[in-house]
Amino acid sequence: MKKLLITLFVSATFLLVANRSGAQDSQSQGSGDYKTAVGLKFGPFEDGVSIKYFATDDVSYDGLIGFRDHGLVFTGLYELNQEAFNVPALKFYYGFGAHIGAVGKGEIDNFNGASYYNNSHILLGADGVIGLEYTLPGAPIAISLDLDPRVELASGPYFDLAPGLGLKYTF
Repeated sequence: MKKLLITLFVSATFLLVANRSGAQDSQSQGSGDYKTAVGLKFGPFEDGVSIKYFATDDVSYDGLIGFRDHGLVFTGLYELNQEAFNVPALKFYYGFGAHIGAVGKGEIDNFNGASYYNNSHILLGADGVIGLEYTLPGAPIAISLDLDPRVELASGPYFDLAPGLGLKYTF
């Protein structure tokens, strides 16, 4: 599954870069500003596909489809963004949201260790996020590193904490 996601992301990036190379972007290059980004997110418990949309200069919505062993999780986040360390291309972001999903029978890894489930069950809970994102100057690529605390309510309650590394194409 990871190889398929990476292949799809790389292919889409090449197509979008080739399409964009003939046109000038109206946004300031190198400032770290973009309206929308799509990409991949990697973590110890889930890997997935993400889309981030800026409603205003400092408010964004982030949607994630996470794939984990024996399951699938949909997460929606509301994020506040601001310049970090006086570097225009570096943004600090934090926010909150929720997730819903399902996992099947088997071992499920989380921050508290591994749990074994004899049957499938629903995942439902509250999420937080805090991180940094750097947009490469002159390139439509953003790299993020964040920490995602979540409280699992439906199959818990338990607390989960996962770091994440994101790679996105911006436009």
